Amino acid sequence: MSVKQCNPRARLLFFCMFVLLSSYGCDSDRALGGNGSSTLNRGLNVEPESLDPHRFSSNSAANVLRDIGEGLLTYSASGAIVGGVAESWSVSDDGLTYTFFLRPDAKWQDGSQVTASDFVSSFRHLVSPSTASPYAELLNPIRNVNRIVLDELPPEDLGVFAIDSRRLRIELESPTAFFLQLLTHPSAFPIREEATVSLVENVGRSKNYVNNGAYSLSKWIVGSSISLVRNPNYWDNDSTSFDSVTYHLIQESSEPDRYLAGDVDITDNVDGAMFKNLMNERPNELRVSPQLGVYYYGFNLTKGIFSNKPQLRRALSMAVDREKLVERIIGRGEQPAYGWVPPGIDGYVSSTFDYSHLQPDERKEEAQRLYASAGYGPENQLTFELRYNSSSVEKRIALAIQSMWRDVLGAEVTLVGEEFQVLLSNIQEMSVTEMFRLSWTGDYNDPLTFLQLFETGNPSNLTGFSNPDVDAFLDSAASNIDSDARFNLLAKAESTAVADHPVIPLYFYVSKHLVRESIGGWQANILDIHYSKHLSHLNGVE
Repeated sequence: MSVKQCNPRARLLFFCMFVLLSSYGCDSDRALGGNGSSTLNRGLNVEPESLDPHRFSSNSAANVLRDIGEGLLTYSASGAIVGGVAESWSVSDDGLTYTFFLRPDAKWQDGSQVTASDFVSSFRHLVSPSTASPYAELLNPIRNVNRIVLDELPPEDLGVFAIDSRRLRIELESPTAFFLQLLTHPSAFPIREEATVSLVENVGRSKNYVNNGAYSLSKWIVGSSISLVRNPNYWDNDSTSFDSVTYHLIQESSEPDRYLAGDVDITDNVDGAMFKNLMNERPNELRVSPQLGVYYYGFNLTKGIFSNKPQLRRALSMAVDREKLVERIIGRGEQPAYGWVPPGIDGYVSSTFDYSHLQPDERKEEAQRLYASAGYGPENQLTFELRYNSSSVEKRIALAIQSMWRDVLGAEVTLVGEEFQVLLSNIQEMSVTEMFRLSWTGDYNDPLTFLQLFETGNPSNLTGFSNPDVDAFLDSAASNIDSDARFNLLAKAESTAVADHPVIPLYFYVSKHLVRESIGGWQANILDIHYSKHLSHLNGVE
């Protein structure tokens, strides 16, 4: 209720004081919902491009998909792998065969049984060339995936078999230490067999789509919200607290205000403009922790001015003052990125640029020398376009780096802000884009989730980068069962790739959320995955 609705005048002052003194009570009422049922309100900064598990590509889509679907395995609130549809599993001594035993109470939204054959048909659909999934190669360790993706074998030759309705066997090409983590990814969620043929881009508009997660899609209002309702047939429904979840589509710059107004219980992010104030005023609600993610600018290497000029790409990278960027422009605890794979992966030492130890003035001088050697200077000014998704944060970063390139090199950059889906489409088409802004967060806790972006032909490789030495290191790592030797090969792949500068890593992420003190169950984890089913209302509301 707003103040304007408070009539008569004699009660106006009392009512306004009541509102101010009971803001947390109002927040709880919002969480309860108008009909007494519990609703969790979450922020979402970018609208999902799709909620088809085989066609999505963004983190925003993944966040929603993790609420409405579930794979063989899933994560606990702290980030540990636990059983999802599978209640148990076994691995052969040679590490090549996995057998999963499905829960008898794992059901679809309509109450029918989730079967092993559902996973067989789903995995075949995921890797089929006709599906053209951005995550087709996520299941690369499984036997024949590569040849199926290349259309050399039919999807029916995939190494996934239904022993019976509740037992699934998966055969790998070679032992893969992180294979179980892949099965938690939304692209590995099952799609009911009859739905794989006619599933459309937005699953809420598909008559055949039936989900199997803790929540079901109720309503998707484009540009406004995505509403989910509790799935009573979910196998762990008794542990689910909130009856419904609403994802509110809110720009990052507006989220803190919406949070303070009580519209959302959890923000998707925290805008830098309000970060310091919130840190002082609401320290118990501001949750900041390390995250496996990197923010970067990528080059289009398939055509144009950057395709055959590694010296120029290196010069642009060296001209960026990353310390100034994270301290003055962003200022939320992020770390400057002088390499590609973020810190935090146990046992792996990330590679860094050979100029990371230089002082800022030394880097600037070398950047200017490289810029001149590439044929640019006052008489031949470098001009190009940088495309980014339109938001106040991305624009602020782009303006800062535009200024750095102008001041250090004399380069003139035109900034092109685009709606996120338009940006993604332009990047994937590799036609008009010269340089683009994106980020990458780990799909699993392993260096390969980042290094696959440098693999020739990988769907996640959006720069068009190709280096046979990098491919050779990645191939060797894929067949190496010794973890230390494998990490050594991956480190060589990383150092070789970053020396070519196909991307300009800018900073490593920390996760940043505002979470109401009335919300329980939130735990920090390096993948920044937080299922709504793990959250509850501390007042005991069910």
